[in-house]
Amino acid sequence: MKTTTDFKERASGRPTEAQSGAAEWLRNRLGTSPLEEIAAEKTVPRHRHSLWYYFGGMTLFLFSIQVVTGILLLLYYRPSAEEAFESVQFIMTDVSFGWLVRSLHSWSANLMIAVLFVHMFSVFFLKAYRRPRELTWVTGVLLLFISLGFGFSGYLLPWNKLAFFATRVGTEIPRVFPFFGDFMMRFLRGGDEVTGATLTRFFGFHVAILPALTTLILGVHLWLVQCHGMSRPPGPGYENGKTMKFWPNFLLRDIMGWLFALGLLAALAAIFPWELGEKADPFASAPAGIRPEWFFLFSFETLKLLPAHLWFMEGETLGVLAFAVGAAFWLLVPFLDKRAARGLPSRAFTAIGLLVLIYIIVMTAIGFLA
Repeated sequence: MKTTTDFKERASGRPTEAQSGAAEWLRNRLGTSPLEEIAAEKTVPRHRHSLWYYFGGMTLFLFSIQVVTGILLLLYYRPSAEEAFESVQFIMTDVSFGWLVRSLHSWSANLMIAVLFVHMFSVFFLKAYRRPRELTWVTGVLLLFISLGFGFSGYLLPWNKLAFFATRVGTEIPRVFPFFGDFMMRFLRGGDEVTGATLTRFFGFHVAILPALTTLILGVHLWLVQCHGMSRPPGPGYENGKTMKFWPNFLLRDIMGWLFALGLLAALAAIFPWELGEKADPFASAPAGIRPEWFFLFSFETLKLLPAHLWFMEGETLGVLAFAVGAAFWLLVPFLDKRAARGLPSRAFTAIGLLVLIYIIVMTAIGFLA
């Protein structure tokens, strides 16, 4: 009788008695009932800009791919100047699907930062940083800075020629800061020059320090999103109160976005495998046309175009200080935009955001075409 009942329950699509018992056993041991209640009650606003809500989850999905592929690469990678290049070469040539795992890791890093930029600017233009979500914005911008740190530290790990000389240029930039610039440069390099000590230090940043910071800040960020929910843009036309259930409506749409990102990532990794290049030679001359990764290209081109001296300061020093002030301004936007905090139109900050976005796109394009 029980077998017949179970068969009927399976045919009807309902969970069997055994399945329900197992689910209840796990629910009691893991204490997931409150989470299930939150997921069942959670709603997401519906309006003509709801599409932008999905880029946060897509960023998290790509970060998860980074973690998985990074762990797989870590099984074979050796963080020393003598063995780093050869270990990556071994991964790409001798390890089964090693070339694919490395390509997935590299392409997902680039896609993650691109999607993170889209997510950040969509939050900015929709004014989702206004009260009470100021700290949600702050933690999100900190995650962007950490992601750029991942990109900078991970670029050197294959120990190839382009990465070596790009890192030499990049670690020279903090030297322009007064008083503590030399200390910052030596701290990043582990000495006065880019050597094997720099590689080991960057490896520590990439696999230990930055992941720990990411785990902490990402946990706070997701908790704040859960506490405050998703914001409606200010202005007329958004107070209609339409919502959708987070589970299953929004989450299933979110998963469709993840599948699209996974398909694009797999196509890029398979069709355009990430190249390794030549092994770094500290005694060789720098190759022509050296430049950083695309997400640093706008700042790199800006520093190149500045004159040697501007007013009473060196052009490069003034440019680096301007970027530092700009980063601090961007971090503190929710506290500076008083009109958005009161739910009023904030055209001045919208214009600033547009100028920043256009500037990044134009300078990046100039860097690629130069």
